[in-house]
Amino acid sequence: MKILWLDINSSYSHSSVALPAIHAQVRERGEWEWCVVRGTINDSPGALAAAVAGHKPDVIAATFWLFTHQMQIEVLSRVVQLLDGVKVVCGGPEFLGDNEDFLRRHPFVSAVIRGEGEVALPEFLDAVDAEWNSIEGLCWIGGDDEYHDNGKAMVGDFASLKYPEESEFFNWDKPFVQLETTRGCFNTCAFCVSGGEKPVRSQSMEQVKSRLDNIHAHGITDIRVLDRTFNYDTHRACAMLDLFARYHGKMRFHLEIHPSLMSDALKTKIAGLPHGLLHLEAGIQSLDSAVLKESGRKGSLNASLQGLKFLCSLTNVQTHADLIAGLPCYTLEMLCNDIVELVKIGVDELQVESLKVLPGTRLREMASVKGLRFSPLPPYEILQTPSISPSELRTSQHVSRMVDLYYNCPAWQKVTGTLITQDIGFLMDFTAHLHDMMVLDSPVSVERRGVILYNYCRERHPEMLMSVSIAWIKAGLSLKKEQAGNIIKVKNIDAYLTDNDLTMAVEYGTFNASDRHYVLTSGTFRFLFGYDSEIHHPEPVFMASLK
Repeated sequence: MKILWLDINSSYSHSSVALPAIHAQVRERGEWEWCVVRGTINDSPGALAAAVAGHKPDVIAATFWLFTHQMQIEVLSRVVQLLDGVKVVCGGPEFLGDNEDFLRRHPFVSAVIRGEGEVALPEFLDAVDAEWNSIEGLCWIGGDDEYHDNGKAMVGDFASLKYPEESEFFNWDKPFVQLETTRGCFNTCAFCVSGGEKPVRSQSMEQVKSRLDNIHAHGITDIRVLDRTFNYDTHRACAMLDLFARYHGKMRFHLEIHPSLMSDALKTKIAGLPHGLLHLEAGIQSLDSAVLKESGRKGSLNASLQGLKFLCSLTNVQTHADLIAGLPCYTLEMLCNDIVELVKIGVDELQVESLKVLPGTRLREMASVKGLRFSPLPPYEILQTPSISPSELRTSQHVSRMVDLYYNCPAWQKVTGTLITQDIGFLMDFTAHLHDMMVLDSPVSVERRGVILYNYCRERHPEMLMSVSIAWIKAGLSLKKEQAGNIIKVKNIDAYLTDNDLTMAVEYGTFNASDRHYVLTSGTFRFLFGYDSEIHHPEPVFMASLK
């Protein structure tokens, strides 16, 4: 039997691990021939369908995600017109809810799997032309036109599974590798597909080390740890961090951490890690207790804030925080206030997302009771709640884009952060300014962002112009443009300092008299910038204030 996996991802850099995770379990089954057709949502569905049909498979399997759902349908609906009798089985997060409507609207899909596919799909393939009643997690429309639902598939012994990296279909050509060392989540977030998925099942430290050694041998340096809450178990989290530290300088780890579960032992462990080893995603969602309670989020809000402040106080790790517009009881004003508070805390990155009311979540089940209106089509974005209107949600999306363009851009973060925290109206005012300039929905270069910010501050915040100029210069942008301010080149820096009776207070770098030097002046303030004379980098290697 020939099995084809239709592997469609949202972009080239992303790669689903579903195929190698499942294939690794059955790779020695000689009676099954496996092949794959890969693509992205930007490819031609007709071309992908032709490629699939060219393999003449007996069974086609596909994993559906939020942003690949429609493309999968476009391709599969064409393929079944080209191949008589082919069986189509689908899985993925899109099928964690009620699947009857989907199966009736897409009769060319033979069955879908709800839940974990490592066991369920092989069982389906074993019984593809027989009875399906005993296959856990399988949903289908029978010959009697009755909907059959076998619940949710779950792998009991997660640690016994063969690793995705053992499959020849594991893609080693991507810029990062996804690593799942636990499955399930202790938390009960109503908006998450893993909310309340218990028990949490884990691999041993020996297993994780073996996998990391293999990944390192393939030259991969960026690891995305898929564990839902990395620090649900402090002892295990500390042991994992010790293991990660062995790969310092060879790998960087991105993981999700719950800031309310920061024990003293874990704090000490993280604080002692080498610089650049970790990129932490701290689950926040909202800074309002009522919103978190309505969303089923466990953990003390005060503990979360204290944990986040601790993480942001560290210089050896990067900390990312997120907020979700459209959660129950969450207003636009509350969202903006939370953005200000997170900027005050000093998060390295801040993401503002719109709620997705996902299939299989408790929030989806409670949507009508809570008055949540959302798109019936992927990505199921929230459209309105009793607390936020459609226009306010659109505004929240604009604010999100502004934050991403400016606060999440290293060149403009300091200036933007100051404006956000010192001017209560800046968030909405600057967002409206960017909207009027029609730049929120298009790519904007770092230099163009600086020009816009400089002109905005000249009109509404002239006291910030010096700060914008300093940020412009530090970003390595042109010193010939007005955004660089009143900057002059100084040929003999020692003489300049002596003649003006000036002393230096170094901000960063090491002073070298042979470097190229420029002085920025604004009123009584002067700043010195040094550029490497031998290596012509656009960014200054030295900065000092002069008094």
